[in-house]
Amino acid sequence: MDESTAYEPARNGRRGTRATPISLVTMAAVALCVVVLGAVIVGVVRNGPAAAEPLVWPLIAALLLNLAVMVAGRRRHRNVTRQLRLQLDSTEGARRLSPKDPLTGFLNRRALVEEGTTMLQEAAQRQLAVAMLMIDLDRFKTINDLHGHGTGDVLLARVAAEISNELPPVSLAARVGGDEFACLFVFNPADPNTVQRVAERLVSRLTRPLDLGGTSLHVSASIGIAHSDQERTTVEALIRASDIAMYAAKEAGRNRFSWFDPDMARALHARHELETALRAAIPAGQIVPHFEQQMDLNTGQLLGFEVLARWNHPLHGQISPDRFIPIAEQTGMIADLSQTLMRQAFLAARDWDPALTISINVSAVQLRDAWLPQKIIKLLLETGFPAHRLEIEITERALFENLALAQSIIGSLKNQGISVALDDFGTGYSSLGHLRAMPFDRIKIERSFVQVIAEDQDSAALVGAVASVGASLNLPVTAEGIEDLATEARMRALGCARGQGYLYGRPADAANTRRLLAERRLLGAGSAASDAERRLAG
Repeated sequence: MDESTAYEPARNGRRGTRATPISLVTMAAVALCVVVLGAVIVGVVRNGPAAAEPLVWPLIAALLLNLAVMVAGRRRHRNVTRQLRLQLDSTEGARRLSPKDPLTGFLNRRALVEEGTTMLQEAAQRQLAVAMLMIDLDRFKTINDLHGHGTGDVLLARVAAEISNELPPVSLAARVGGDEFACLFVFNPADPNTVQRVAERLVSRLTRPLDLGGTSLHVSASIGIAHSDQERTTVEALIRASDIAMYAAKEAGRNRFSWFDPDMARALHARHELETALRAAIPAGQIVPHFEQQMDLNTGQLLGFEVLARWNHPLHGQISPDRFIPIAEQTGMIADLSQTLMRQAFLAARDWDPALTISINVSAVQLRDAWLPQKIIKLLLETGFPAHRLEIEITERALFENLALAQSIIGSLKNQGISVALDDFGTGYSSLGHLRAMPFDRIKIERSFVQVIAEDQDSAALVGAVASVGASLNLPVTAEGIEDLATEARMRALGCARGQGYLYGRPADAANTRRLLAERRLLGAGSAASDAERRLAG
């Protein structure tokens, strides 16, 4: 910066304070008004009202002059405001038209599309291809929240510099989002490893800690890669494809790169269709409860049921919960889905034998809601289902996302007489200390361990250890996934009190479950009588 540039604002400031004709007239008018009005006041005070008569006309003239100055000032204010607005508009327009991102010096999205189009055309003429790398920083929001947006901006500028150092000499780099960057460069399609090496270097370089003025920050990046071909001949098409691949890299665990595959686009489209259908299915009542039997392994007595969600799609039939439950959790629909499922299950089971219980899972997303116990209790009151017949299942992994809140929720449920079970025990990070601290009523062993117990000694040892832990803490253990008599006998020998699985029947809808209970005389007295009346009427 030279001296003239450095001091230019100071010179501009001095020019802004120079007196103008309008300002001189204004000051003179105000001074005249003050002098005349002061003379009037002094004369009246000393000699009475008669002394003010000679000064009336000068006072009127001063007032009129001030009024004229006010009118002129108002016009001047409007003109200055209009000029400032025009200047601001032109500045904003210039900023929008600028091809560069002011923070990183990279191209903006519009400039990337324009210059990238030229790059694509030139590459096609030379029988070469263009690679697009979409780079997104992992958990950048956390850095902004912890260190502030100023530090976040410094980090983005530093990341941009790191990216520039790893790109080929002839390349385009753009900032296309808050923490998202896109890079374009030409490569020989016969040697795609060239692109992969660039991506590997970027992933490696961005995992190194960055020193930002004494603050050392760790950041990583997920990268999606796409290249031009017969289907992707435009920059926008490359952006879409690389963006899809980038999200695939994030879902695979972050801090890695992923090549675009057409199956990714098809899977994304299918997922979007499923999400749209699910939004309509929940209020339409297409998500219904199915009931899986839970048996006493020592007596063979039916103790209750676990409630499972099933989707009866009007066109596609049964849709597996493995497909729609993750979508419901990711989109926040899981709360409405769970509420709908609980209401239907409570209404279906309220007139069963009073000794039968039902178990319902709540997800990790629901455990973030401090009002979850109140919502469940409200449903119990509305449906008339007794709280002591309900068991809420919480998975081990969900428990430790927010241990303090989970403890509060479990305590509230227990205070209302609702039982709580720790589901999928053995798949997470529970310890004996956690089990003692949490007032669980039951432990459930994940079905994957139970189903391979005959072939896998490690699974057998784990199941035995869990059963021992349950016995030491006076917590009954339920084994899921029992499919044959040999597994049932093994679970019984290991000390499991309850079992559930296909050995006892497939999960059934409310109507078929009701028939099963009627056959076993496990419906309430009033319910059995009403069923008999319906059969006679039929």
